[in-house]
Amino acid sequence: MSSIRSRKHTVNPYALALAATALTFPLAALADAPADGPTEVVVKGEKAPILKRTAALVDTPQTIEVIKKELIQQQGATTLTEALRNAPGVGTFNLGENGSTSTGDALYMRGSDISGSIFVDGVRDVATISRDMFNIEAVEVLKGGAGADIGRGAATGAIGLQSKRPLLDNLYSGTAAAGGGDFYRATADLNWRTGEYSGFRLNLMDQDAGVAGRDDIKNKRWGVAPTLGFGINTPTRVIAGWQHIEQNNVPDGGVFVIGLPGYSSPDDATRTGYRDFLNSAPKVNPKNFYGTKDDRDDATQDLLTAIVEHDFTNGLHLSNTTRYGKTDEDYQLTAIMGQGANLAKPSSRPLLTPDENDPSTWTITRLVNNRSTRNETLGNYTNLSGQFTTGSIRHSFSAGLEISREEQLTYTVGGDGEYPAVSIYNPNPNVTGYTRHVTGAHADGVTDTQAAYLNDTLTLTPKFLINAGLRYDNFKTVYKSLNADGSNAADPLTAKGGLWSGRLGLVYKPVKNGSLYASYAETSQPPGGANFTLTAAGGRSLSNVPDVKPQIARNWEAGTKWELAHGHLSLAGAVFRTEYSDVVSQDTDGSYYRTGKKTTEGVELSAAGQITRNWTVNAGYTHNDTKVEGSTVTADGSAVLAYNPTDSFSLWSSYVVRDGGLHGLTVAGGARYNGEMKRGSDGAVGTPAYTEAYWVVDGMASYPVNDRLSLQLNVYNLFDKAYVAAINKSGYRYTPGTPRTLRLTLNVNF
Repeated sequence: MSSIRSRKHTVNPYALALAATALTFPLAALADAPADGPTEVVVKGEKAPILKRTAALVDTPQTIEVIKKELIQQQGATTLTEALRNAPGVGTFNLGENGSTSTGDALYMRGSDISGSIFVDGVRDVATISRDMFNIEAVEVLKGGAGADIGRGAATGAIGLQSKRPLLDNLYSGTAAAGGGDFYRATADLNWRTGEYSGFRLNLMDQDAGVAGRDDIKNKRWGVAPTLGFGINTPTRVIAGWQHIEQNNVPDGGVFVIGLPGYSSPDDATRTGYRDFLNSAPKVNPKNFYGTKDDRDDATQDLLTAIVEHDFTNGLHLSNTTRYGKTDEDYQLTAIMGQGANLAKPSSRPLLTPDENDPSTWTITRLVNNRSTRNETLGNYTNLSGQFTTGSIRHSFSAGLEISREEQLTYTVGGDGEYPAVSIYNPNPNVTGYTRHVTGAHADGVTDTQAAYLNDTLTLTPKFLINAGLRYDNFKTVYKSLNADGSNAADPLTAKGGLWSGRLGLVYKPVKNGSLYASYAETSQPPGGANFTLTAAGGRSLSNVPDVKPQIARNWEAGTKWELAHGHLSLAGAVFRTEYSDVVSQDTDGSYYRTGKKTTEGVELSAAGQITRNWTVNAGYTHNDTKVEGSTVTADGSAVLAYNPTDSFSLWSSYVVRDGGLHGLTVAGGARYNGEMKRGSDGAVGTPAYTEAYWVVDGMASYPVNDRLSLQLNVYNLFDKAYVAAINKSGYRYTPGTPRTLRLTLNVNF
């Protein structure tokens, strides 16, 4: 193995594991979290998706956005990716690499891929699946350093989802929606009170939908989520739930970028007439589907969760979460790569002259991408929170232990034969010629983690608070590549060690409802931490070489938060800087060393809540400048991070026109802006180096037919703006933005 110039210090891996196994309830998740409304005070029995929070949001020195189910319902958002349109600068901006395509919630934030930092009820969920909102109470977006809360993870934050819980009421609600793109969806949210302190909640979902403006793409899924609750509103509570989702989708491989601004013929298109044609060729129809009838993205996910909580008479709160999760995905996607070698013309016309430029005769090679994976998680998470005093200082703390095992099996999928080339301008998916098969060989990546953490908010005086957090993760990742008969195809690789993560913040409260703050936080990502994959020295992904020490991201933030309108309206602003140091590089002698630096810095502004009794708003703006030293990561060679809009803005505002009663016509609207984004660099020539900035405007109107029924009309992309929503790394394919689309929803409440 090549030498490693910078190695991590070894840590005794056993002390923490022994401490964890000594507990009756071995692991933690969450601190007490918010009540309804923007003020977010600590409420017994309600859980925050990620944070081990020890103070109200107004006193927490970090940018945090909470997207609640009411906003999700108004916008008709069905997936996590759609809900996150309310968080500026967060989205699916990267379509994939080469001919492969990102599926599920492939999310970027502040220039970093955060797909491996998504949590459901405080438990990491790395599966490549589109997370549906039918069983979700709220989504929390934590921007900046999250290591003290989540351990290993992306440099720029994390996403948390909070599942619905049983209530002590008999409540029944449902929706039925239909709209453009052959969209059909129905949901039910049913809650029964089963005893004096017990309840049963059942959430159901069925969807059969295409995608407006895209041919042959399908988003078909169904889900069921039964949950039992015992001891509700008592000191001891037990919640047991199961969430099952099945997806049978036709994935979107994107559209050929020929004809878009910035496109020119690739270098290997050597014939003069060929280049002239490509440079002047018209844009393809954005509805075009370049896949085949065999393409599919089938996924099944099961999440089994048991939560035990107890409130002690002295104010301490103990919670224990046990989670088993399994996700299977089977995927085939036929895509295109527009290099000159893949572009062709009919063999009967082997030579091209400029007067033979007939676009209907031109074809491009189909590339088949296969994936078959299984992700499993088993973990136990124990948290103890409460308050105590030392002298004149009041402490609000959250401490816990976590034990987890995460495993990813990746099966090798091969194929015989090939599909015929596809027409650039008139693609036909009804073709044959390729047979897919699973070989039996597979890769097995397992990460075992034992972690301990302590978070504390120290109230020095009514005006000065210190927020501190420290976490230690003892991790071990083992990666095996196996033949079909189970024998090792290569020597197993192991990465192990300890991760320290922390944050420190100072909060000054000039008045009770406002704060000024400054904070510093660190987050680490060890080898294999994002994808359970390790590579030998000389492999493609240097950051996954086992002996390379974890990459550390350092976050600085300063800002202010205010609660106005009697606590119903929250305003926040912050400046931030994230610095990734010690980027891994390889020297000419084959050894690895740590060099270079990546930084992202900017401004966050937000407003959320009620301006008046009838008028609500949810708005945010992000300005984000990035810089890269020591390597080139964008196609145009600029020293910035790819897939990062410099400016992003989102706004959603609603107004209730009351009819003298409590309810009336609700009108709402919003706008989203994403600035220009650079794409990644992989040597592709002649393709757009960036996507253009765009605005999209949406609208909604809802009218109560009676006390139990209401009609809701959503109009998406009101002005029918054509835009590029995502682009692949080489720039040969892009995802078109959804054109103007209408959707009508019937909401039922009993």
